[in-house]
Amino acid sequence: MNQPLLIACPHCNGLNRIPAERIADAPRCGRCKTAVLSGQPIELNQANFASQLKGDLPLLVDVWAAWCGPCQAFAPVFSQAAAQLKGRYRLGKLDSEANPQLSAQLGIRSIPSLILFKGGAEVARQSGAMPLPQLLAWLGTHDR
Repeated sequence: MNQPLLIACPHCNGLNRIPAERIADAPRCGRCKTAVLSGQPIELNQANFASQLKGDLPLLVDVWAAWCGPCQAFAPVFSQAAAQLKGRYRLGKLDSEANPQLSAQLGIRSIPSLILFKGGAEVARQSGAMPLPQLLAWLGTHDR
């Protein structure tokens, strides 16, 4: 029997145990009753970042800023990826302007920047916007 997956709720940050075979069944948070996997990027900030790193699904973070043209152009691609990767990855957006301390802590030097975390640790980083097929291929090179 498969081990349940630990997944942080994007709304209340509570950890949920979800059976792997039920991941596609739109699981709800045991604490706040909202969808744990919405297929939309999670808004990350200083307050929720550490909680969202926890869990068994990899977290792909897009570090961006409102004034950045390439960031704005990449946003729809990132949203499409969130929908396609629902249940396999969690995707989050971190506004570098609103969270300068966290951006500095992550060593952000250019935006957009993508950082892939597994088990709470950074495993890959990529700078610059890319089309959806290239993003999916890049993630594929970092699958287990």
